[in-house]
Amino acid sequence: MQALLHCIATLTLPTDAQRLFHGRGGLYPGCEHLVLDAFPPVLVLTSFKPLDDDALAAVHAALEQRWLQLAPDQALNWVYQCRAEGGAQTRLMAGSVPEPHVVSEAGAQFAVHVLKGQNHGLFTDMAEGRRWVRDHCASRPGIRVLNLFAYTCAFSVVALQAGARQVVNVDMSHGAMAIGQQNHQRNGVMAGASFLAHDIFSTWGKINRAGPYGLVILDPPSYQKGSFVATKDYAKLMRRLPDLLDFGGHALLCLNAPELDTAFLQDQMRELAPELAFVERIANPAVFADVAPERALKVLLYRAAARAPRPLPSPAA
Repeated sequence: MQALLHCIATLTLPTDAQRLFHGRGGLYPGCEHLVLDAFPPVLVLTSFKPLDDDALAAVHAALEQRWLQLAPDQALNWVYQCRAEGGAQTRLMAGSVPEPHVVSEAGAQFAVHVLKGQNHGLFTDMAEGRRWVRDHCASRPGIRVLNLFAYTCAFSVVALQAGARQVVNVDMSHGAMAIGQQNHQRNGVMAGASFLAHDIFSTWGKINRAGPYGLVILDPPSYQKGSFVATKDYAKLMRRLPDLLDFGGHALLCLNAPELDTAFLQDQMRELAPELAFVERIANPAVFADVAPERALKVLLYRAAARAPRPLPSPAA
């Protein structure tokens, strides 16, 4: 745990939501089960195996000492979540959590909920993906975006802030989509946003009618029983990409499954959507460095041809 305690001792005061310590990347032996996130004004320590009282006391002492140095006039608020087998257990260890709890990232504001569930409303590992979407939409004012598996619609917020004309958000979770609408209202970008709280695989008619799109974002869960299993369902999405994209449009394919590498996406894309050319893999935030990069979040960018292919000449009579 020494690497985590050293990280705490050298923290700067976080203002945006972000990962602070990423033991899961394997760069800190003995800390592979630990991560620390900032959802200001709250810190969240997550452990993938139970921590005993002595370990929690050591973390608390380190946080308390550093907080006195960084913000002596502010209360220390921190939460511990254990994600050992059998489900997550969450405890408020010090201070309080604001309600509503709203965090910022690059000028956008998002609602989070750190005391319930394993997903807090904003995935900090996707910060660079959101930055890419913001930059891309800013360079193409009026672009139309399809945001599949939208969750709480963070991609949509940054796209509309950057000048997108329309974003169609699709997710089967009514609760997540309700938070997504609140995020749009909070950021003043309701115009141009639409929300379809439906199963994506039974909503293609509505999705197609709103297309084609200059950008399609695919950010599905890797395994969610009854909803999406990457090993069998990602291919269904890939097959539709050529028809969903406008000429010269881009597709952002995301996959957060340690057991599946980039070849899982690239091999299927070559077979199922050969019209789309691979552009690059978007780098994850530096704090998410991993000894085995293929285990980490994978965000791959593809581009459709800028114009329709010229038809082959008819054979001579």
